[in-house]
Amino acid sequence: MTDFPFDVVAFDLDGTLADTAPDLAASLNHALGALGRASIPPDSVRHLVGHGAKALLRKGLAVTGEASEELVEQGFPIFLDHYGANICNGTKPYPELDSALDVLRARGVALAICTNKPEKLTHLLLEALGWTNRFDAVVGGDTLPMKKPDPAPLHEALARAGGGRAAFVGDSVIDAEAARAAQLPFVAVSFGFSDRPVEALGADAVIDSYADLVEALNLIGAPPFGE
Repeated sequence: MTDFPFDVVAFDLDGTLADTAPDLAASLNHALGALGRASIPPDSVRHLVGHGAKALLRKGLAVTGEASEELVEQGFPIFLDHYGANICNGTKPYPELDSALDVLRARGVALAICTNKPEKLTHLLLEALGWTNRFDAVVGGDTLPMKKPDPAPLHEALARAGGGRAAFVGDSVIDAEAARAAQLPFVAVSFGFSDRPVEALGADAVIDSYADLVEALNLIGAPPFGE
């Protein structure tokens, strides 16, 4: 137990911890080009992220024409290879994030990641950002047979981080639904990749900067996890 309302705080990755849109857009457009498709404006890609890499490619194909599963399967390794080789060219952590994580860590809070990004790519990105030992648990989109918004990956991330009173921080309706299904308080960031106004996510708190995260978590509190 800590003197903080939560023992564990879990985070989504893309659009929550880091702005990964530049590199995701570059890799998506590389794959689309290899399939003879037109490019998508990078800013448009922000609103296609959330369900994982294959879903991102499927949505990109749908925007530019036919999105058959055959094309998805053909383009997916092209996307993955390019992204893995260029995973942190334009990606940057959001401002004030490291300070917020430091404060949480100092308060005895365990930190976890629950993302729909494939686990291998997640660890590649964490290494590139210098976050190899930053988080106590990492669960990716292929760690379990299911992914968010199913609550199982979130439950798994919290359990691996030690369990206890928990909250989830994310940027999309996928994250909001996962938190709701897991019966966790949800903090939404206003600066992520959401395809709808952040006010529509039904979050317990909305932050415009990571400088506000610790205060927001203090205000919303939490019952013991699982009750």
